[in-house]
Amino acid sequence: MRRRFLRTQKRTKPPYEAFPREYIKASISLEENKTHIENAFHHSQDVMHRELTWNGKKGLLFFLDILVDKDKVQDDIIRPILSAGEGKLEEIVHIAGIQKTSDISKAITGLLKGQCIFLTEHDDTLYLLEAFNALGRSIEEPANEKIIRGSHEGFVESLSTNLYLLRKRIKNPNLTVKYITLGKTSNTRVAVVYLHGLTNPQLIEEVEKRLQSISADSIQTPGYIEDYIEDNSFSPFPQALNTERPDKTAANIIEGRAAIIMEGNPSALIVPVTFFSFYQSPDDFNDRWHIGSFFRAVRILSFFITIVLPAFYIAVVTFHHEVIPLDLIFNVKSSLQHVPFPPILEAMIMQVMLELLREAAIRLPTPIAQTIGIVGGLVIGNAVVQASLISNTMIIIVAVTAISSFVVPSAEMSTAVRLLGFPLMIGAATLGFFGIMFGIILILIHLCKLESFGTPYFAPFAPLRIKDWKDAFIRLPVWIQNERPLDAKPQYLKREWFSRGWKRNGNKK
Repeated sequence: MRRRFLRTQKRTKPPYEAFPREYIKASISLEENKTHIENAFHHSQDVMHRELTWNGKKGLLFFLDILVDKDKVQDDIIRPILSAGEGKLEEIVHIAGIQKTSDISKAITGLLKGQCIFLTEHDDTLYLLEAFNALGRSIEEPANEKIIRGSHEGFVESLSTNLYLLRKRIKNPNLTVKYITLGKTSNTRVAVVYLHGLTNPQLIEEVEKRLQSISADSIQTPGYIEDYIEDNSFSPFPQALNTERPDKTAANIIEGRAAIIMEGNPSALIVPVTFFSFYQSPDDFNDRWHIGSFFRAVRILSFFITIVLPAFYIAVVTFHHEVIPLDLIFNVKSSLQHVPFPPILEAMIMQVMLELLREAAIRLPTPIAQTIGIVGGLVIGNAVVQASLISNTMIIIVAVTAISSFVVPSAEMSTAVRLLGFPLMIGAATLGFFGIMFGIILILIHLCKLESFGTPYFAPFAPLRIKDWKDAFIRLPVWIQNERPLDAKPQYLKREWFSRGWKRNGNKK
């Protein structure tokens, strides 16, 4: 039986001592509690406090100046307390979220979340009052996943806004949200969203176990989380679907999957997923099923074009001249006649040049990026051909390969497919067609062996289930799709796989 180990980040002891998360009992001394809070923040000047009198006793209201809405603090907390002077705080303060605690560490965590702390002398009760300032950009269309028809809303950096977008689409009390805090220093809040009663409870248990087993000082992006929780970190294929679209996330949740959303990032991770999940787009269901099936088939065809076309050209030019039609053989020969490099080196140079242009276009401002595209596509492409450094045919092959790789809706899968083309090109330059077939067989074996949270990655082809083909490489009418995919059904995920799960601190199981 295969063993799985927890991958924990190697970390050195920090030069500071982080605030302890264990329970710290509040004192009845107001000054002692005040000293605890100020020392926890090392007397940072953005930690503000206001002296108030409540029920005839001296009180203090603590808040982080940069995280709270000052108007809400003044109008809904301070002014009612000054006006009333006594009574029950829950009946006076105009705040929806009020919590009581006697744990100072919990209160300090509340300050970091935008809450206010109100405490009085001769009392060990701390009141946590919601006053978070919800600053952030407005809801816009995702820049990386544009569609023609359908919703144009995208996730933003606010976790509460992203959960609102999901609640708006799934008006069901079974939609469940569970919060987990990751990062010993960053204290990043992560939400696991799923449909209770539909999603496999063992899957949710496994997701929570993997998230809680993450040992790291800081979690800044979903890429950190993906590295920790995926089944095979050495696979070139992504094992969690990263999307910025709420409608796509809601559709996957309704199919029985789970979404992982992180505070401060406008995207969601969907688990488990299959290979074909990365080639699906909301436009497939916004158009009629004939059109959606055609374009989905084109996307999957682009996968084979991207990894095979450069390798096929190299194999033909190097070993298998006989497969070139007679009408083309003279054109191909003339284009290669004055090129000093072998075809494999030509392809490598052009592929690396293409990646450089792509990176330059991403990093530079939009007006300059357009100029880079023109310079790279016209000036450099035309110059290398006239200088007889690269053949005309190779320019066409690399251009078609690049277009095919950009058809994929997922940026992670697009990058993985482009990387897979390099070993196939080496195989083609070494063994010709046999090298290509050997590389494709290895890729298929890896796809059939790969799993995503206990789900076969290459389903519904491995294992074979023809019923699920109606929403795999084609999209049949919606009324025919009256069953959820087998990979999303609770009884499909392997019970014995979950029993092998991950253990905290890297222990075997």
